[in-house]
Amino acid sequence: MQSPKVLWICLQFTIALRCTSAAPAAFTAGKANWKDFYTAQEYLDKYFTKDGEQHVGHMVAGENPMMGKIKEMQTFFGLPVTGKLDYSTMEVMKAPRCGVPDVENYRLFPGQPKWPKNSLSYRVAKYTSSMNRADVDRAIEMGLKAWSTATPLNFVKANTGEADIMISFETGDHGDSYPFDGPRGTLAHAFAPGEGLGGDTHFDKAEKWTTGTNGFNLFTVAAHEFGHALGLAHSTDPSALMYPTYRYQHPAGFRLPKDDAKGIQALYGSRQSPKDKSTGLQRLPQVPQQTPDTDQCDTILSFDAVTVMGKELLFFKDRSFWRRQTQLKDVRPSSITSSFPKLMSNVDAAYEDSDKGIAYFFKGPHYWTTRGFKMQGSPRPISDFGLPSHVQKIDAAVHLKDSKKTLFFIGDDYYSYDETEKKMGTEYPKSIEDEFAGIGGNIDAAEEVNGYIYFFSGSKAYKYDTEKEEVVNVVKSSSWIGC
Repeated sequence: MQSPKVLWICLQFTIALRCTSAAPAAFTAGKANWKDFYTAQEYLDKYFTKDGEQHVGHMVAGENPMMGKIKEMQTFFGLPVTGKLDYSTMEVMKAPRCGVPDVENYRLFPGQPKWPKNSLSYRVAKYTSSMNRADVDRAIEMGLKAWSTATPLNFVKANTGEADIMISFETGDHGDSYPFDGPRGTLAHAFAPGEGLGGDTHFDKAEKWTTGTNGFNLFTVAAHEFGHALGLAHSTDPSALMYPTYRYQHPAGFRLPKDDAKGIQALYGSRQSPKDKSTGLQRLPQVPQQTPDTDQCDTILSFDAVTVMGKELLFFKDRSFWRRQTQLKDVRPSSITSSFPKLMSNVDAAYEDSDKGIAYFFKGPHYWTTRGFKMQGSPRPISDFGLPSHVQKIDAAVHLKDSKKTLFFIGDDYYSYDETEKKMGTEYPKSIEDEFAGIGGNIDAAEEVNGYIYFFSGSKAYKYDTEKEEVVNVVKSSSWIGC
């Protein structure tokens, strides 16, 4: 006679079990405990149930259906195919992973869905509290870049409305029939190209997301999920980005492994060399067009800060900056530390007051000054400019030569600082949208050139005519460095 405990377990776990007093062979032979068995059952039902297969109990003759699923899973991950819950099998089942099932197709989804266009919009609709927004945006951008460097696909960031790829951090049951399970377990999931949810990418908000290794690296997971959003299923190659379990990838210099590149190019083809494009500058010397490297001329390139310094234009991005001047036949990035060792990386904003011969560089709540490329003294608090104490970061700054005013852009507002009187205007802040209509997103950088203000927002640069009070031209940000 069976004990009440065994009967209760049989009733609770009817899928793939024949209710007898003897435990399934997959369970006993593997020497797993009941907790492992529950974990395995949930894992196999979630990731190795084919489309249309219902999660209901059923009885079959011959091999236990759960053992069959274990074998399928072991085959996929290259484990010894025993059908048993051995140690190596349970280790894989317990590893943090993507939430897209592994069944049948390991490179392309059934039917090979793909986007019918090469220019795709994306938007981060909901953020996580474990990372600041700038770091989230940067990780998302780099995750998309991993795929755009190998394909003709271009990604354009949207700040409002619906985008092709809607990105959000969600908790538990969030309305798409694929609830998250809290810390670890399923980290994220994405939907294959298509209408409605197609391309949408969701991250479990319960995870500790990070730019490094103390938690789950957002770039690593985002790059993997965007592979799904573009039409790739999982790969059986452990070295592939599309392998389903989490393995940290360093974003700097990341290149798609061969398996992933082959898969995505089967859908979209490879990226061709960029065509020459006009810089859109007025009376500024043109840079002869070379065959630029892909990183420099990525179509989603954005800048953190832009400033004039002497007779050069400087463009800052992450750990690099570009110098553009008449004598240069090519524009190549240099490391920020090579010329500005105290800045290290990630300049938020910069401007030069040419009358004083001083340039200002802003990072977080501090700023540095330089004369030419020589740093002057220690960092100072940005409150020196009369900014309120709650302002801890400047998004962009631009010095207007004729009025001798410097504009600071912070979120949706801007401030005006009088360089002559050394004080902030009392009527500020003012709305950016009210004063500078037509700018398509948050302002990342700004610079005055030949009487026009150029606003850099994501991958676009807006030429603003202050007399007409309107945007008169829009070009790619990358065109400013010769792309």
